[in-house]
Amino acid sequence: MFDVLILGGTVVDGSGAPNYQADIGIKGESISALGNLAHSEAKRVINAAGLIVSPGFIDTHAHSDGALLWDPQHSNGLRQGITTEILGQDGLSYAPLSQKNYAIYRRYMAGILGEPPEELDMSSVSAFRSHYDKKVSINTAYCVPHGAVRLEALGFEDLPLTDDNLKNAKRMIIEGIEQGAVGFATGLMYFPLSWSDTTEMIELCKAANEAGGVYVTHLRSNHNERSFGGEGGVPEALEIGRKSGIGVHFSHYRTGPGSQGQVAERMELIDKAKSEGVDCTMELYPYPSGCTFALSMLPSHIHIGGPEQALARIKDSSEQKNLVGILNSEGWVHESVVTYSPETPENEGMGLVDLASIDSTSPGQIVCDLLIKNDLKVAFRGAPPDSVAIWRQLSQDTMEFLSRPDYMVGSDAIPVGNMPHPRAYGTFPRILGRLQRQFPILSLEQIVQRMTDNPARRFGIKKRGRIESGYFADIAIFDAERVIDNATYDDPCQPPAGIPYVLVNGQVAVDNERCTGTLAGRAVP
Repeated sequence: MFDVLILGGTVVDGSGAPNYQADIGIKGESISALGNLAHSEAKRVINAAGLIVSPGFIDTHAHSDGALLWDPQHSNGLRQGITTEILGQDGLSYAPLSQKNYAIYRRYMAGILGEPPEELDMSSVSAFRSHYDKKVSINTAYCVPHGAVRLEALGFEDLPLTDDNLKNAKRMIIEGIEQGAVGFATGLMYFPLSWSDTTEMIELCKAANEAGGVYVTHLRSNHNERSFGGEGGVPEALEIGRKSGIGVHFSHYRTGPGSQGQVAERMELIDKAKSEGVDCTMELYPYPSGCTFALSMLPSHIHIGGPEQALARIKDSSEQKNLVGILNSEGWVHESVVTYSPETPENEGMGLVDLASIDSTSPGQIVCDLLIKNDLKVAFRGAPPDSVAIWRQLSQDTMEFLSRPDYMVGSDAIPVGNMPHPRAYGTFPRILGRLQRQFPILSLEQIVQRMTDNPARRFGIKKRGRIESGYFADIAIFDAERVIDNATYDDPCQPPAGIPYVLVNGQVAVDNERCTGTLAGRAVP
């Protein structure tokens, strides 16, 4: 007898091969049989006639590290068919950190990760992984985060990692991967990460490569020029890959307003490096604007010493005057919408320009005021373009990128606040349904492969990402004609339609489009 029997579905197995008809029998956590099982018995039978049965989706980039610890049901991801998320992204997470440094970084990152319990042990990757194993609804993989490593090795200081500090940082990366992390992640626009130069990054990535991990990079922006050739961006990431030997995975690498339609141009440097032997993969989400936490956008010197010192500088009248002037000169301030401000929730969903108009002040002053009132816990998103033609082209670009075999999907979800970016609720069904039907550049089999098998292989997630006998029963069951995202910029917390069943490790986690409360997720690989 099977524990679960899925009957009559069309199997898209994750390999990219053509679909086929088969029943699926599940015992315990695993798929135990494929074929004609119509006469078999099971404790639970799911009728999948007319539906697609695929591996559960692997979200290669999610900021759920904190959210999962206070909302283990995690319906925003689970309802999308996501059964595994890769955490530690952009180098922003909690382990390995001492209790003191966990408290510091927990406060610093609250605008993007929220506030998990204060008393948790985050002193090692093993300890971190234990907080998610069989305690949350989805599987979690982890990248050793650059921010935690640098904070633990050196503190919140604008200094180079050298000598024993560098050795200690490399040791933490190696130990973290040995304890189950799948790679080493950075975001070189954030702090204290941004204070590392290219040479330092090469040394850290040598350690990650030695341990068998992947380098996941949110590219350096214009926060400083401590990078290869003073450029940062793609040239720096490729130089790190060349000189360390590590595989490079580019986070949310896509076109945006102003570069729409330039898919080939965006890939030129990467394709040249790949032809020279640099191992590169990419991910994206299907939206035309991003989201981040406000503190990260402040100038470098504000962050020295950590969050308490940053808040003191923002409050200082002369420092604040200079800061407001800098912020008002930056384009993002005039285009951003508040997504998270827990002490002033009435501001969530409001544009910074609109708030400035109401208060007869400037957008830069609003940023400072919000950070002070919310003890630094503020996030915002960009506004989508006014032009439907630009947005449509960006959607087509998404599918053209995904037509490449080196691409996969990462939501970049930030599931905090009442008005989060809609990517936290809609990324996978948006591609799987809306964009697949609008731009049929890829087959359904290819899209599923990018969402399942590709990330499983890239990040060494074992026996997941395919429908095969002996593989873990992480399964999404959806209606290919009906699946669609419902989350919008003005109403973002809406679950998708057309994904009636999701199984995680053989347990039914979504049943008739309702979460069951099952917490069957494992810390993988």
